[in-house]
Amino acid sequence: MYAGVDTGGRGLFWDVLAGRAAPPPAAVTLGWELVAIDPERGTIEVAFSAGESFLNPAGVIQGGFLAAMLDDTMGPALVATLPPGRFAPTLDLHVQFVRPARPGRLLGKGRVVHRGTEVCHLAGELLDVQGRTVAVATATAVIRAAPGM
Repeated sequence: MYAGVDTGGRGLFWDVLAGRAAPPPAAVTLGWELVAIDPERGTIEVAFSAGESFLNPAGVIQGGFLAAMLDDTMGPALVATLPPGRFAPTLDLHVQFVRPARPGRLLGKGRVVHRGTEVCHLAGELLDVQGRTVAVATATAVIRAAPGM
């Protein structure tokens, strides 16, 4: 389903990529698209389609959407490394807004900074089409059994 990406991995993340499961509605709303992934290094690049419906009264992308994009960049960097039946909800998310973001394609780059047996630290950035950083974030996630497991 994704050129150059082996979607034969196990677990919900890989099932979505391979088309064996529906993508999360939030990812669909954000226009989430995988660009590159390296589970061994704990890195990911994803693109988002920021539409006009994401605008605040000042005519730029509302910060909550940018935070959601960053969360949906860093989380998959970790989740792609997990075995089936595990997930990693975000416990803590810190976002810093660097410059206004305009509608269009935004690129998210995320990485696992530290992966413990349960608690993990993540980092990410969101870039505009000119390659300028619009927001950065750090997060803490915890590895848990998936609901129903």
